[in-house]
Amino acid sequence: MSKDRPAPGDRIKPKKPARVQFTSTVLALEAFCVAFAAVALYGLRDMPYEKGPFELPTPTAIWVAGGTLFVVLLVLSRMMGTPGGYVAGSVAQVPVLAMGLVLTMMWVVGVIFVIMWVVSLRLGGRIDRERAEYDAAHPETAPNA
Repeated sequence: MSKDRPAPGDRIKPKKPARVQFTSTVLALEAFCVAFAAVALYGLRDMPYEKGPFELPTPTAIWVAGGTLFVVLLVLSRMMGTPGGYVAGSVAQVPVLAMGLVLTMMWVVGVIFVIMWVVSLRLGGRIDRERAEYDAAHPETAPNA
């Protein structure tokens, strides 16, 4: 018998939900993007261009704001699959978009991450539904049944 397929009676390890995996990955990537944006903002703090309509007054404010958003996004990435996790992740997209007010290029990056967030919610949910349908049709190989 092939090693790829389980033998009859083998315990099959349940798969982590696709929606949790996708949304968690998007938030973790977003956290690191925010950290790099804080570094860029720190480097551009004395330049008269590439800034948005608002300015953070001191380097400390840049690091506190960027660091706080970084930590919040990382914590939220681990909360996916819990009650309110997806809502909190959706709310966390707002400050990432708002970073465009202090660093213009973050508008583009923020919009890309919002699109990735929506796609991960929809596509992850669809994959999870299809897995559940497959498991219902094949109960002998269904790990989550």
